[in-house]
Order: sequence, then C-alpha cells, then structure tokens
Amino acid sequence: MSILIKIGIGLITSKVIAVFVGPAGMALVGNMRNFMTSIESIATIGLNGGIIKTVAENKDYTERLNKILSTVFIAFLAVAILLSITLLFFADFFNHKIFGDDYQYSFVFKVLAIAIPFYTLSIFFLAIINGLGKFKNVIYINIIGNIIGILVSLLLITRFQTVGALLAIVITPSLLFFVTLYFINKEFLILNIVRKNKFDFSVIKDLSSYSLMAFFSGIFGSFVYLTIRKNVIATVGIQEAGYWESITRISGYYLMFVTTLISVYYLPKLSVAKRMEETSALFWNFFKIILPVFIIGLTVIYFLRFFIIRALFTKEFIPVEGLFFWQLLGDAFKVASLILAYQFIAKKMTKAFIVTEILSLVMFLLSSYFLARMYEVEGVVMAHCITYFLYLVVLVLYFRKTLFKRIDN
Repeated sequence: MSILIKIGIGLITSKVIAVFVGPAGMALVGNMRNFMTSIESIATIGLNGGIIKTVAENKDYTERLNKILSTVFIAFLAVAILLSITLLFFADFFNHKIFGDDYQYSFVFKVLAIAIPFYTLSIFFLAIINGLGKFKNVIYINIIGNIIGILVSLLLITRFQTVGALLAIVITPSLLFFVTLYFINKEFLILNIVRKNKFDFSVIKDLSSYSLMAFFSGIFGSFVYLTIRKNVIATVGIQEAGYWESITRISGYYLMFVTTLISVYYLPKLSVAKRMEETSALFWNFFKIILPVFIIGLTVIYFLRFFIIRALFTKEFIPVEGLFFWQLLGDAFKVASLILAYQFIAKKMTKAFIVTEILSLVMFLLSSYFLARMYEVEGVVMAHCITYFLYLVVLVLYFRKTLFKRIDN
C-alpha cells in the first residue's frame, strides 16, 4: 500500500510538472533531484542503513543505545549545520554548477540551507523507528509524508511553475521532520537521551563499515547523472534533456517494486546464507520467478508507451516514445544484475562494490558522451542499455562460482 501510494503520488506530480513546467523545466527538476540525492548522502554521512541495523541490535541495551543515538544525533546535526552554512554562502556557485548561467535560482539553495537540518533529523528519526522494529509506524510516516508532499508540491508548482517545482523538491522532505518527531516521541523523548558527554567517535567508526557503499553510490552516482544531463542540455538541448528525465521517471516507478522486493525479501536471506549452495539457490530463484514476470511487464509497458506518455505527461512529450526500447532493455539487464549486486551489500564486500560501481558509472558517462553526439538523446538510453549489459556480464563472471554452484553439483 505504501509503495502504491508513493508511485501514485509520483505519477500525479509528473503530470503536474509536465503541464505547468514542460520538458525544459523537467530537465532542471532532474538536476535538482540529483543534487538532493548527493546532499542526503553527505548530510547522513551514508550512515542510514547502519543506524537501522545498529539500533536493531542494541534496542534492549539502554546505555549502549543512548550512546549510539547521542553520537549520531550530534554528528548529523554538525554536518547539517556545516552544509547549511556552505549552501547559504555559496548559493550562486551551486546555481552555476547545477543550472548554469542562464537560470537564476540561487535563492532555492538558500531555502535548502534552512531546510537541511530538518531533513537530516527526519532521516535520523525514521532510521531509529525502523531499527526499533516499528514497521507499521514507518509505513504510516511514509504515507503521511507522501500525502503532505503532494499537497505542497501541487500548491507550489501550480502557482510558481518551475520555481515551485524546485522549491517542492527542497521543502517537502524537510516537512517529514514534524511527522517523524511525533512518532519518535511516542517511543521516548529524544532530548532526554541525547547528551554531549555521551558522544563516542568509535560509534561512527563502527557504523562506517555499513555506510561507505551508500555514501559513495549516492554522491558519485548523482554526480554522473547530473553531468550527463548537463552535457545533453549543452550539446542537444534542454527539451531533449527533459525527455530523458521523463523516461528516467517512468523507469523509477516500476523499478521501485523490484528494488523493494530484493531489499525486503532477498537481502535478509542473502545476508544469513552461509553456504554457496544457499546463495546460488536464491540467485536462481530470482532469475526463474521474478525476472520473467518483470520482462513480461516491460513488454506490456512498451506496447502501451503512447498511452503512458499521454497519461503521465502532455503531447509535448511524445518524442519520449523513441526512448522506450533502449531504456526498457537496459532496465531488464539492470534488474538481472541487481540480485548479484546486492550480494556485495549482504556480505559487506565494500571494495568489490566500489570498483564495479566506478566501472559502470564511468562506462555510462563515457558512452553517453560519445553516443549523444551520434544519436542525440537516444544515445543516452543506448548508453544506459550497453552499460547495464556489460555490468551484468562483469557480475556474472565475478560470482560465477556461486552462480553455477548448483550446476557443478
């Protein structure tokens, strides 16, 4: 239900942005979304997943839990304040880097400077609630947050168009702070637990083993996507960059189902699998059951692409139709590789994860630059397809002993 609501709200937001902002504004919104992903990774120091796991392990040990919460709270707040100061004083610099000299949206970054501490603490509170095992509360928070988000987004976008869309991206996540604060206070008064003298840097060090992959992926991945979109704007045009952002949005909606399924069902099983045969069985279970259903879904989406474009966007976005084939084929390769890639996370194979992530992102960046010059915006989705095909090949080779263990037996 939570995922369906999130997707439904995302579809409505896409339609509103398409109507009031158009393809050009969609491209600028995409740039801001990528920047926000990087900001989240920096603000949380990539510790989100580690907090959930550590709180879950120590929820029955009050003294240890208090030390963890105090340390992370102080660390998050300190980083958030530094980020706020940086954004406030260098707003013009970030405007130039994210939007270029043709657009003056420096004040958006100043608003973000005010919102960042609230946004960061909302992530912290949500991770605690998740770690305590209050899954229903997590779902309620996400549903309430999504509803508040759509209401604020509709108000801002319909009144201020592109500026409103950018402000919505900045403001709506921070509003979740008040929702999470209400739910966290139902468990304990956070201000009664957080104490300066309980700060322990060793807690950050222990959590860092969980955070490096998320931190790296969040920052470097967002940087690559932002760079590619800016290159498309410079070489092909901002309208075409908006088309790419549109197909990326559509892709994100259906991929949400698969990534949620893997993280909720397969990741815990991969984490506890001790023998190679167990891991191999999980891999093949995914390939035989989930992947074929996903491919059938992609086929249906392809044949309904004209209807999807008209339903989600406007007639201005009809050229997006030409991007579906390569995007969907690339997503098929991406989903096939996800189950293997999650093994890096399950077994904390940090070095292998970072190396393969660098290879895939660099491949995407370089191939998109080359193909965009030959095939314009279609070249970018072609690069997406080629990148994830090669990424899948690399992962199959890397995990070949595990993957083919059952066949060997």
